[in-house]
Formats: sequence, structure tokens, C-alpha cells
Amino acid sequence: MTTHVDPRERRAFHHDTNENNQQLTAEEREKLLKPYLPEPPSDPASPAGSPERNARKAPKSVRKQKSIRSFLANQLHALVFLITHTIFSVWFRFRRAYHAVVHRIHALYHYHHRTPEYIRKDVAKLDRKPEHVSVILDLNESDDDQGNSGLEGLVHDVCEITAWTVSAGIPMLSVYEQSGILKNYMPQLHSAIMLTLGSYFGEDRKPILTLRAPLIQAFSPPATPPNGNSRPSSPDTPEPLRITVLLLSHTDGRDTMVDLTKTLADMAQKKTIDPEDITTDLINSELRDAVSGEPELLILFSPHVVLKGYPPWQVRLTEIYHVPDNVGVNYQVFLRALYNYAKVEMRFGR
Repeated sequence: MTTHVDPRERRAFHHDTNENNQQLTAEEREKLLKPYLPEPPSDPASPAGSPERNARKAPKSVRKQKSIRSFLANQLHALVFLITHTIFSVWFRFRRAYHAVVHRIHALYHYHHRTPEYIRKDVAKLDRKPEHVSVILDLNESDDDQGNSGLEGLVHDVCEITAWTVSAGIPMLSVYEQSGILKNYMPQLHSAIMLTLGSYFGEDRKPILTLRAPLIQAFSPPATPPNGNSRPSSPDTPEPLRITVLLLSHTDGRDTMVDLTKTLADMAQKKTIDPEDITTDLINSELRDAVSGEPELLILFSPHVVLKGYPPWQVRLTEIYHVPDNVGVNYQVFLRALYNYAKVEMRFGR
């Protein structure tokens, strides 16, 4: 087969005409292309052992081997996937069953029965307790995820956690809910918490509650009880318990930092403050005044560690606790978080 194309053949290829500008016939076109076409197949009647027949059979055998190898590889991949999926499925089911059993055991041994004395007994053996506890809650549309749904379920969870916190002798509780809907119902939330505290402590021994949120005036009860009836104080009368509940949302995170940055930059441009005076201590102090100090313990009632926009400077040295496969707010997770906090060692970068 020749591979050289002379000008005459090139012209015939492009214009489909011969050198006399006459249209090529079918025979002439076939004759022109014949040198560049492959050899025609040999006669099927040739002997089975001839080189022509062996040459035709070789590609089929190669294709057959490739198809067999591809089939075996696919089956091997499916088998490995099935084994891996089975192992992980069994492991996840075993882990969930284990956590469910442990949770049930804790529920049998430790339950508050809406009695502060039981909660004090549960935490009496702890070497140390946090002064500020923070929790992350969700506003759930359905009760399939966390056990309580809607605003009513969210308020119920806040009330219960507040009662557990003050019963454990912890004076500060911050509640983070991403949307910030609780800030719109502070009077109603205060009344609901006081009703829950009354069911735990009794109407005569209810703790003093202060409910506040960043950039919102604190909401606290009046100094004088209703109807002007106050119990006479005596040296033997114990001081009433006090608790502060702080409501946080995603606007108290990045937005607060942005507003503080703009304020400090504006003050520096107006010569109100020396730029050299803007230090880390000043920023920490301003953030602490605008929001709050850092909690020692952050409790998650979700099965995974998801902070959902929680203020980042609030968790620099915070112990974060959660129980895998846990669903919903419950006393066992709260108590186990306090026990875990009592055992951790704070090294502060050492």
C-alpha cells in the first residue's frame, strides 16, 4: 500500500474530478481509494488451522478474556462493598444499642423526679463544678429529631435545663438557639421558667431568676413578691438561690465582632482612642460586656458536634460534651456532662 499522494490524486480527493475536470465515476473513485483500504477478509472456506483464520479468531479471544476479567472485577468490587457495608451496619447498630443500654442504666440510677435535693445529691461528689454552663438547642419543626417540637417544646427544654442548673448550684446558664426566636418572648419565657422552678422548689423557695440577652434590657422579677407578702428574714433563713439565663443567637457571634470592629475603627479615626490601645485584652473585655464571658462547659444534646454559628470566642477554652446517638434534651446527658467536666484537666496550652 502506497502512502504518497501526488497532486493529481489530491485534486481528485478534494474536487471529485479528474485532470480533465470531468466527474469521477464510481469505479474511478473506488480505484482511487483502493490503495488506502485494508486487505479484504480471507475466504471463510479456508482451513481452520490457516494463518488467515487464526488471525481472525485472535481478537475475539482477547475480547472474551477482557470481558471475563471485567466481569470478575465488577463482582469483586460488589463483594467488597457488600462486606464493608455489612460490617459498618452491624457496628453502627451495635454502637446505638450500647449507647441506648448505657443511657437506660443512667436513667434508672439517676433521675431528678423534679426534686432539687436529688440533683444536689447527684452532684455532691464532684470535685468541681462550672460557674457558667452553656447549651445549644434547636427549634424543631417535628418531634422526630429532638423529642419536642415547635416553640412550646423549645421553651419546655429551656425551663427544664434551668431547673437542673440552679439545682446543681450553677449560677449562670447561657442558651444558644440559632434563630434567636426566644428573644422575642422574654416575658413569656420568664413566666414559664418561674412556673417550672415553682414545681421543683415550691412557691416559697423559688430561686431568683434574671433573664437577659445581648443588647436587650435584662428581664428580672420585682424585688417585692406579689400582693406585698414577704417572708420575714432571719439569720436561719438561707439566702435564695439566684440564676442568670442568657439567650444567644447567631447575631451575637460574627455580627457582634463586626460591629465592635467598626466602632473601634471609627473611634481610632476620630482620635477618640489611640490605635495602640486596641489590644486583645480590650477586645475581650468589650466582647464580655456585649455578650458574656466564656462558659466552662458547653453541652450538646445532639448526636454530633455541630456548633451552628455559636460565638467563636465563647469556646476557646470551653469543654464541649455530647453523647453519640443521643436524641433530645434529657437529664442524663446534663449530669454526665458535669461528671465529665469534673474529671478533665485544664492545661491552658502548657
